[in-house]
Amino acid sequence: MAAGSAGVSAPRPERATALIVDDQPENLALLHDALDLAGYRVLLATDGAAALGRAAECRPDIILLDALMPGMDGFETARRLKAGAETQAIPIVFMTGLSDSEHVLAAFAAGGADYVIKPLRPAEVLARLAAHIGSARQLCRARQALEASGQALLAADPASGRPLWLTERARGLLQAHGWSEAALAARWRPWLAQAAAGASLTLAEGDGAALLARRLAGDECLLALSEAGDGAAPRRLMRALGLTPRQAEVLHWLSLGKTNRDIGDILGMSPRTVNKHLEHVFARLGVETRTSAAALALRSAGGG
Repeated sequence: MAAGSAGVSAPRPERATALIVDDQPENLALLHDALDLAGYRVLLATDGAAALGRAAECRPDIILLDALMPGMDGFETARRLKAGAETQAIPIVFMTGLSDSEHVLAAFAAGGADYVIKPLRPAEVLARLAAHIGSARQLCRARQALEASGQALLAADPASGRPLWLTERARGLLQAHGWSEAALAARWRPWLAQAAAGASLTLAEGDGAALLARRLAGDECLLALSEAGDGAAPRRLMRALGLTPRQAEVLHWLSLGKTNRDIGDILGMSPRTVNKHLEHVFARLGVETRTSAAALALRSAGGG
């Protein structure tokens, strides 16, 4: 196949950054010139280790990755990129001179979004980059919207059970209940294989609160995490407002309209001790009245 002209351009997302990883100088030069002329910021790496470092440091919009390189090959490099929290969302387009199904399947299994065959044709490469960057940016905007919603959501791989992505609130809930991603995958993998939309699984129980996972409707394994039980709201207040466990309990009952005497009876302390806790809570929250503290507590404890 002809190498094509480096002067050919294609539509692309505004001022994207591309990382090219190849141990062959002629390939680096060809792609650098084509992408630079098309308006990309271009980063270069000649081996897998350098690619990992540059990707983590610069967060490119897309990576063009040679499949066969000395030392760490492209497949292993891709697996490590996809395992890193900072780089897992970056789309990877493999470059290979091998078009047989074994290597194509290996590229996708390693986390590749696409592949191009050498000798490279710059016009085709540019078109594929633009498409994948556009899709990645749309997905990024969707995830930002989910983050802004404040919900505890995550998507899981139904085969391995491993979380593919999760919102900060979901990450906080899992950390609060002591779940690592590996332990979580092992715990719910059998459930994911057969759970219907709306099905729930109790992941943890303790301190009066249970962590629940509920499968949402749709073909993907999209899950919502939440806490339930008498201790759930105080735990949320602890995380959201930086309170001690006792302060969170006192504030929770205050938000439900209980008097100091009521709270003392419920928690087994004197009304005077309750008042001392509330003084610390008011100072922590920067409020002066019970009504303001209760309103802030209700807003903070409303999430999952």
